[in-house]
Amino acid sequence: MKSDCCSVGESTSCAAANSTKGAVVLPADAHVHSEFSWDTGGPSSAAAGTMRRTCSRAVRIGVPAVIFTEHLDVSGWQAAPEDFTEHQRPLIDGDGLMQPPTFDADGYFDSIERCRHEFPDLRILTGVELGQPHLDRRAAEALIDFSALDRVNGSLHTLPLDGGQRSEPVTLFRGWTDPSEVVWRYLTEVPVMVANGDFEVFTHIDYAARYWPTDEHGPFDHTLFEDGYRQAMRAIASSGRALEMNTGRPLRPWIPQWWAEEGGRAVSFGSDDHATAGLAANFHETVALLDHFGFTPGSRPEDFWTR
Repeated sequence: MKSDCCSVGESTSCAAANSTKGAVVLPADAHVHSEFSWDTGGPSSAAAGTMRRTCSRAVRIGVPAVIFTEHLDVSGWQAAPEDFTEHQRPLIDGDGLMQPPTFDADGYFDSIERCRHEFPDLRILTGVELGQPHLDRRAAEALIDFSALDRVNGSLHTLPLDGGQRSEPVTLFRGWTDPSEVVWRYLTEVPVMVANGDFEVFTHIDYAARYWPTDEHGPFDHTLFEDGYRQAMRAIASSGRALEMNTGRPLRPWIPQWWAEEGGRAVSFGSDDHATAGLAANFHETVALLDHFGFTPGSRPEDFWTR
């Protein structure tokens, strides 16, 4: 795989190169989606042009680099229509199986090149967000040349059910009496994904917590799952991978704290933006958090921050 990232073990701080007259220079947004991610509607939908609009916004608000990590989901999963937006529901078949369309790799790379030509001062890098890489990497390689990518984010979006089928946490929360079981299943699956998957960055470790049923069970209490999160983080750290600081949701300061305490040495920044407006959301606050926990930037905006 082509790598544009500094070594996780690199300890040199390049903070001086990332500041101008005391102003913070933002890191790359390394988790961004465009019209080439199936959940936006696709390149022939109203989402067309999202990549270009995102690049234009990045230049306008001072984001120096963007990595378009489009969804690459190969296997289907059991789904409920009410858990998806209107334009996504037709992808669920009569048996309740969500099956995303095939990733348009050629169209994606063509769009990347057009944006690079139009926005020469913006670093525009390539990537995918590979769902369940411990299960689907081999099938995904038939769809795209991973060696041509700058970044591969690994995501755990579905969990195993009895009988071998899988489903998203949002669906499981509605069907299970005890919501804590969903979170524990997620955290138990993380080390399995780490041990058997090929990817660089573990994304949104709080994915299951995003959909916690607050109305029925009150606010999500991360302290009840501390041991599970710490074990998951230890597995990721021991593998030498980076952990994403997903900034598009309310910030969770306990994530960088526990990550540092469990031996995590590298992080990336990702807004998980799907529609341009959320690009680099909460980046300034996240920069301050990571600085507090001892992480320092690399020489390029897309480099991992390390400690």
